[in-house]
Amino acid sequence: MRGWKIVGLALVVLVPSLVACTRQSEAVSQIAELVAQADAAPTPKLDWAQCAEPELSRYQCATAAVPIDYAQPNGPTLALAIIKQPATEKDRRIGTLFTAVGGPGGSGFKWASHGELFAGEVARRFDVITFDQRGIGRSGQVRCFPNAEEQHRFWSEFLLPPTTAEQEGIAARNARALAAGCAANSPELLPHLTTVDAARDLDLLRRAVGDATMTYEGASYASYLGEVYGALFGDRVRALQLGSMIDPDAYTNDSSAQIADSAAGTEEVLTEFLRLCAEAGQPRCAFAGPAKTDAAALRTRNDAVLDRLRQGPIEVGAGERARAVTLTEVLPAHATMLYDPKEGWPALAELLTELERGPAGNPDAVQQILAAGGFADNFLDAYTAISCADNNFGHEPEQWPTLAAEFANTAPHYGAMWLYLRQACGAWPASAKGYPQRITGPWILRSDKPALLFNNRFDPVTPLTAARRAQQELVNARLVVIEGGYGHEVVGDCAGRLREHYLVDLQLPAPGATCKPDRAPFAD
Repeated sequence: MRGWKIVGLALVVLVPSLVACTRQSEAVSQIAELVAQADAAPTPKLDWAQCAEPELSRYQCATAAVPIDYAQPNGPTLALAIIKQPATEKDRRIGTLFTAVGGPGGSGFKWASHGELFAGEVARRFDVITFDQRGIGRSGQVRCFPNAEEQHRFWSEFLLPPTTAEQEGIAARNARALAAGCAANSPELLPHLTTVDAARDLDLLRRAVGDATMTYEGASYASYLGEVYGALFGDRVRALQLGSMIDPDAYTNDSSAQIADSAAGTEEVLTEFLRLCAEAGQPRCAFAGPAKTDAAALRTRNDAVLDRLRQGPIEVGAGERARAVTLTEVLPAHATMLYDPKEGWPALAELLTELERGPAGNPDAVQQILAAGGFADNFLDAYTAISCADNNFGHEPEQWPTLAAEFANTAPHYGAMWLYLRQACGAWPASAKGYPQRITGPWILRSDKPALLFNNRFDPVTPLTAARRAQQELVNARLVVIEGGYGHEVVGDCAGRLREHYLVDLQLPAPGATCKPDRAPFAD
């Protein structure tokens, strides 16, 4: 009997190991097939010309023909819009630095319209290329509505988040309608918007410019694009510099857990916002009030404003100039202003002050602050379509209230908001396992040079915990934490120098290296 017990125990241990090995083997085979499909596609021909728009005149523009469906590498193509900032020292040029915008849904062309993509030694030594990812902007913008009017009506009435049982029912029906609308209005493109497809587009662009290896920089969602590229084409990577990190395993395989992490990060940064506001006082932080206060008092006032909004709109101002402000307007702005400690934090302090004042508040200031934030309709279409192509929730839209309730303790302000932004994924027109080209790992970067990762200590949407897990999953990666760094964008001289040394000279900082920010929030 004892021998049988030992054999039985061995089988209990062995069977899960065999299953894991089988899954690993299947994943490796899938990746090999996805790479082979991309390699079978023709190399795009790029006809560069000066960009036509005045705000882009410093750049060169082109389009690249890439397969809509890589399983048919010689089939119908999509025109991928790309834009280049040429190297200023051509005799010292290293090659091309590819860079992408976050979201998903952000436009590389819009980013380029605000000024140069990179400066300094990177701009001297590299052609810098960015693009509108497939399904975004000039690269076949995904459509989820028959016309712009219906699109704007839907998003302007979007409940983020619903706060009553009646609103939860409306939200579930709207989520199903959104998923069906994307399928009806973009039937050919919708199944081919995974980040795997975007990563294969990126490798075709590498071939198109004649680079033997990939040099890439990307942050936020664009860090996930880099992680996917590394998982597929690790042997083709020269340098992979990623920031504001997404945990690829959670994002792909347990998306509700990834949202919970993000929401907890937003809560943590809110705590820091209130603490530093109290320390700064007026006039540096308007919400601090004229008398000395503490963070606990500011939290009570902040929560009171949000609780009032959950009951209904707040009227700011009086008479004809009065403006009714809703929770759906304020909460996304409340979260996204935490991304930017330099301009967003003072704006959030002013917004909370005016909302608290109500009829005595300034409706023009509120309108200006809210108009500066928010998401464009086309961004939201693309965000939904690409997120749902990559994510895995395993729930119906009607189950979202239950999921949101699970976030109540760890993320009472932001959990439901971030979750409901992806409710349509619960009704997405794909199989339970997702689209066949979607990968679920492994995420190990098999390249000669480790990836260089950056993350602020206090990031409101890609928290440091996600960056540490991403580093573990990539294995071949070095993480630099900006200690005392706030916001979603990694900035500052220290990080800039490390980034430049890595991209130009392939020099990595020492293990455990950290940076400090150049500027504190609410600084003079």
